[in-house]
Amino acid sequence: MGTVFAGGEAVPAAIAVSERTEMPSEIFTVRRVDVHTGMPYTEFVTALEKAAPPLDPGVFELIEEEGGSWDDVRAAMAKIAPHHLIRYWRINGTQVLKLAGGTTRSVEYLIGNHVIAQSMFQYNPRALLYAPLRMMVWSEDKGDAVCTMHRPSDEFRSLGNAEVAKIGEDLDRYVIELLRLCGVEAEQDFA
Repeated sequence: MGTVFAGGEAVPAAIAVSERTEMPSEIFTVRRVDVHTGMPYTEFVTALEKAAPPLDPGVFELIEEEGGSWDDVRAAMAKIAPHHLIRYWRINGTQVLKLAGGTTRSVEYLIGNHVIAQSMFQYNPRALLYAPLRMMVWSEDKGDAVCTMHRPSDEFRSLGNAEVAKIGEDLDRYVIELLRLCGVEAEQDFA
């Protein structure tokens, strides 16, 4: 049986899991962040997809096939995602909704890092409800991109665990850093 550190104390993992899963349903507030990039839609999407590379599942399948460890996964993720975040999924909303007469360009992503997700999961499995992060890029009438998402720290803070909340704050910073790599200053949007 593994050990989890909860509140600075070592707790057997089985006990920690049973205690943390008895959280009642509750209502919480989350801030939706709309970052007006000031960049043309296609230019911003290209920059974002360069800054957050796509998941290559083959890398992690090979680690498992070769009997690798979680440390190998950590090392691979650090190499693949030097800015902490990768793209797990992408859906082209423009294409999906085009036949309905939609004219707004949009793309949705799941962006995250499974090493970071595991660091929260160990404290509360519900963290996977919010990890990876859901992000949408859409075009304003004038053609500039808007990047919209829920502020990660709000979502993870809702789980009632200080360690998870701290990692959520780190994710705010990682998203801000990612957007900065794309040429957009978003620190004030996440304040």
